[in-house]
Amino acid sequence: MIISAIERQKRRQRVNVYGDEGRFAFALALHLAQDASLHTGMELSQAQVNALQEADARHSAYDAALRLLSYRPRSEKEMRRRLARRGIELRLIGETVRQLRERGYLDDEAFARFWTETREATSPRSRRLIAQELRAQGVDAETATAATASVADEEAAYRAASRRLHAFRGLDYDTFRRRLGGFLVRRGFSYEVARRTMERCWQEASGNEGDSPPAG
Repeated sequence: MIISAIERQKRRQRVNVYGDEGRFAFALALHLAQDASLHTGMELSQAQVNALQEADARHSAYDAALRLLSYRPRSEKEMRRRLARRGIELRLIGETVRQLRERGYLDDEAFARFWTETREATSPRSRRLIAQELRAQGVDAETATAATASVADEEAAYRAASRRLHAFRGLDYDTFRRRLGGFLVRRGFSYEVARRTMERCWQEASGNEGDSPPAG
């Protein structure tokens, strides 16, 4: 084919390449077009077109992965799943993941530490539940266990409860126990940890007018 026009896409670092009789031929990353010195009147063989499209597919897959990583770290399994959702071919996903691993952008151990630290800082929950979340993200059991080893359930439960006490002010003991206890159990804490935390918070909550838990 002979290039009849090259048109820059609006708001994107890509170009549309037109061939014979002004028909759209393919789209390409701008830097790939520049690297290949594409210009109007240039003749391209089918092999050259195929090579450019292959390079663009690789670039698009890698660029999509970097965009995902710009929001937060990802596990390898999550990255594969997200790229597949975008319709990227499995062979390109494998190649992209391999490159990311080699460059230190994908690291399940670092991801597991990040996930655990984020949960501890923003949304405390039990060690068991965090490990389950990591496993759901594709992190192996050994890595998940190591990453969550420092999580202390009693402390995490108290921090989680303390952030919700404003919603339980003024409640009677039974309602307080049911609501706060249920909240803690949903965060993965055992019934015993939830009970001790609930009783501690009841004693500390100023909105309960100094009441103590009913006997029995």
